[in-house]
Amino acid sequence: MSVPTFVLASASPARKRLLQNAGIEPMICISDFDESQIQLSEPVELVQTLALHKAQAVAGQFSSALVLGCDSVLSVGGEIHGKPRDAEEAIARWQKMRGTTGNLYTGHALIDLAQEKTLVRCGITKVYFAEVSDREIIAYVSTGEPLKCAGCFALEGRGSLFVEKLEGCHTNVIGLSLPLLRQMLAQLGYGATDFWH
Repeated sequence: MSVPTFVLASASPARKRLLQNAGIEPMICISDFDESQIQLSEPVELVQTLALHKAQAVAGQFSSALVLGCDSVLSVGGEIHGKPRDAEEAIARWQKMRGTTGNLYTGHALIDLAQEKTLVRCGITKVYFAEVSDREIIAYVSTGEPLKCAGCFALEGRGSLFVEKLEGCHTNVIGLSLPLLRQMLAQLGYGATDFWH
């Protein structure tokens, strides 16, 4: 079986970097799917549905490729959070999150156009947030970093200072579970190393 082009249907530089660090050089094809169309209250269903729509929005541009779509949300106290709207919301959210735990859900949709197969999975990681001060929260939000992230923090950035520990896959929190991707590729008959360059 020939190895197809690996396409990442995401504008996320963090997801691209994760793949590159794992030896996979993805073709980036940004999905223009309007996420506001999907209104679901169950986090696993929400991220899996969004990931699938993102992958499908891009898959139509290729005749043979492997297209990966991803989407992440954070659930704290039963409330689902995507990216904060503005700095004010980010500060308020951090004031609620500090000293608590949340679950970071990342939906993964992998479409293999050559085999006409689609796999959809969800990675879940438990995140323990540090008891940070208002001063630290304001300083962090003023960097702009949490405004770009589902869950209001970047584990691969300054936000790593405010996470005490994780239970589960750490790359899932960054936006793409590499162990889960490896399992999905295997299910389609590929080895992750087939995509190394």
